Order: sequence, then C-alpha cells, then structure tokens
Amino acid sequence: MKISCDIDIKHLTRVEGHGNIRIVIEDGQVREARWEVVETPRFFEAILVGKHFENAPYLCGRICGICSIGHTLASIRAVENGFGITPTVQTGRLRLLLKHMETLQSHILHIYFLAAPDYLGVGSVLPLTQSHPAVVQQALRLKLLANDICDEVGGRRLHPTRTVVGGFTMLPDRYRLGQFRQRLQASLADLDASVELFRTFSIPDFQRETEFVSLKGNGDYPFIGGDLISTDGVVKKEQEYAAMTNEYMAEWSTSKLSRLSRKSLAVGALARINNNFAGLLPEAKVIAEELGLVPVTARDAGHGRPSVVRARDGERATGLIPWEPGMAGAVNHNPFMNVVAQLVECVQVVLESIQLIDDLLAVPWQELRQTVAVREGIGVAAVEVPRGILYHCLHLDAAGRIVKADCVIPTSQNHANIRHDIEDLAVFCVNQGKTDKEIELLAEMLVRAYDPCISCSVH
Repeated sequence: MKISCDIDIKHLTRVEGHGNIRIVIEDGQVREARWEVVETPRFFEAILVGKHFENAPYLCGRICGICSIGHTLASIRAVENGFGITPTVQTGRLRLLLKHMETLQSHILHIYFLAAPDYLGVGSVLPLTQSHPAVVQQALRLKLLANDICDEVGGRRLHPTRTVVGGFTMLPDRYRLGQFRQRLQASLADLDASVELFRTFSIPDFQRETEFVSLKGNGDYPFIGGDLISTDGVVKKEQEYAAMTNEYMAEWSTSKLSRLSRKSLAVGALARINNNFAGLLPEAKVIAEELGLVPVTARDAGHGRPSVVRARDGERATGLIPWEPGMAGAVNHNPFMNVVAQLVECVQVVLESIQLIDDLLAVPWQELRQTVAVREGIGVAAVEVPRGILYHCLHLDAAGRIVKADCVIPTSQNHANIRHDIEDLAVFCVNQGKTDKEIELLAEMLVRAYDPCISCSVH
C-alpha cells in the first residue's frame, strides 16, 4: 500500500525526560526512523568522586526520584562488596522488602498513569478519573500501599534514610509490619482487577528479535546481586558488568548505549521474565500465560484461571501443576509486552513481600548494623530496578573515600534497542497499511512500553 507520512515528535510525553521520535515514509518506503535522546547530561558519577562511602547511598539515591531505593541499595552493595561485607539474613530480607515496594509503586505508576491511557483511548490519566474511576482508585491504593511500606522500612517514601552500609539505622515497628501484611493481602483483589483490565487491552502484535539481559536466578526470581545472563546464553559474574554492557557513544544520543552479542540489548521486566520465568511463583506464571506473555503449558484448562486473591495465608492457587524449568517461558520479543511483564512482577513482589514479612516476624530483631571495617577496594553491585538491571562500581581508597565511580543505568542500555525497534516498527506499519495517526500512536506506545527514565540515562 502506498503511504507517506512525516512524524516529528518533540518531546515524547508520558515518559521521564526528553526524547524525540522521527519517522519519514515516502511512497511506502521508510526513509527515516529514529529515536533521539536529547536530555542534558548530569555527570553524577563525577559528583561521587572524593565523597566518603557513608555519603554514597544518600547521593546515589538522588540520581532518580522513582528508582531512589534501587540506586541506594546498589551503592550500599557496591561499598559492602568493596569492603568484603556480607549482609545478615535480616538485613537482606528488609532490603528486598524495600526493593519490592519500589518495584510495585513504579510499575503501578507506569501501568496505570503512563501506559494505560493509550489502551483506553485517552491522552492522559485525568479523563480516566471520570470514565474509569474504579480503575484509578485501585491504582492509587496499590501505589499508596507501596509508598507506606517504603516509609516504614526505609524511613521515607523516596530517598531512604535508614538504609546504610552494614545494615539499617532503625528497624521497622513489628506491629505495623503485621498491619502491612494485611494490606498486602487485601491488595491482591486490586491486582486481580488489574489482570482483568489488561485482558481488555489490545496489545500490538509487533516482534523484533533481540537479546535480553538480567540477573540470573538460581531457582528464584532475582532482584539484588548475583550472576548476569542473557537470552543468547552469555553468563557473567557480577563484577564483569563492563563486559555485559559494552558502553559506547552515538551522535544521536546524549546517553551512553550498550550492546552484547547483537547490535543492541534490552533490560527490564520483560528481560527478567524471559530469563527467569522458572523463578516466578505459580500465580504469576498463570497470569503470564493468561495475558499472552508466555506460551500456555499443559496446565489443566478446566480449572480456569485461579484468582490471585485465593493465594492467601499460605494457600496456593489451585488448579496448577508443578512447574519445572523448560515447561514454559519461551522468549517473548514483543516490546509492548513489557507492560504486561510489569503487571506479572507486581503479583510476584506482593506475594513475596507477604512471605518476607512472615519470615521477619517469625524471629526477634537482630542487630541493626554490622561493624564496617574500611579498606581499599573495588566494589560492584547489580540490582534489578523497575526499568532493568542497574550497575554501580565504586573504587574506594584506604580512608573509605570514592576515587572513581561508574553507574550504568537501565534506560541507557535500552536506548539502542528502542531505536532499532522504531526502525522495524516503521516497516511493520507500512506493511500493515497504518495511517499517519496510527503510526504516530504506535511509535509513542512502543517507547513508553520501555518505561524509560531518560534523565537518569544521561551522565
């Protein structure tokens, strides 16, 4: 079909930061299709140089207002790895609970307030307060719950103050943790409603094969530390992050870019599920199937989809057969499905958080903070933040001061992949005979699906 269009979007809305989309099609031929990163660099790595290690969590936490917890935990883990400190089980559980709540609040923000308007035919979340008030209310309840738990565990909703190298400065109130467990349990009803909402969405059927990078689970679904893996079979140790990211510069981006086995790679919720499907809880796996994220297994279809709400007080969803690695989880190459992957992760982190609170309340509190023995060293940390795997590398001198810092941001790893997706999407739209408006909307939705944090990616 003969089509021509000239799309020039400056700047894309409903994403964090500034990025442009440019697509030119003439007589059915794609002449230009690109994603441009035009955000001003921030140089936050240079700000860390000369600072004492105690200040690293507070400074790094301010790199991002959405992933402040992830940056805080990454800097703490980097320092601890540099000093040879292994956190206690209690500290590890509290940090993971805090990390899960950041994942929940960020995913809900993106799913409902940034992505859902496109699927519901409106320009922002504001019209949904009138047309879909129940949908907006369930989103607000879920986000408030996550923020409240961050308050209790980290000391603040954003930029946590209680998380430090070696542990915590203050522990949460045990009674309030029990109350939060009840709220987490009640939130499963809102997540169930979210799944039903997603079943009404028409996800664009666009595919572009690429390489997905994430932490490598060991039977679990990993978020903090460990080996690195790609869907192309590359496996690296945490400290080998530079060989996994291979950063470089391009004239169209003020952010660094990444590649591994192919011309680009992708990180984020879809990458995590593609690499670690076996580590998902049964309820999350069923939802991944129901929403088309992974192929349907031999699960007994006669039972229908178990409600997430039924997974309470130790009861697992019924109608499931035990999962084994390889039973499902083929790699999904549709970037629009990243939003679905985020919803699956919301279910995962809520159910895991309930168990974490049970584990924390089952034993008395231990010490707040381990003794920190300062020494010269290099520490690397890999933490899965909402938008993908985040790396911090800190070089520390004998006095505990930072002499060099390197931060590799998830969105910077995604930029090249977004650009190549835009190129293939333009061809896809030509072949499908899409109108100008349809092409413009699909291009916007594709970039939004990555949930980019452009301001963090430039440094």
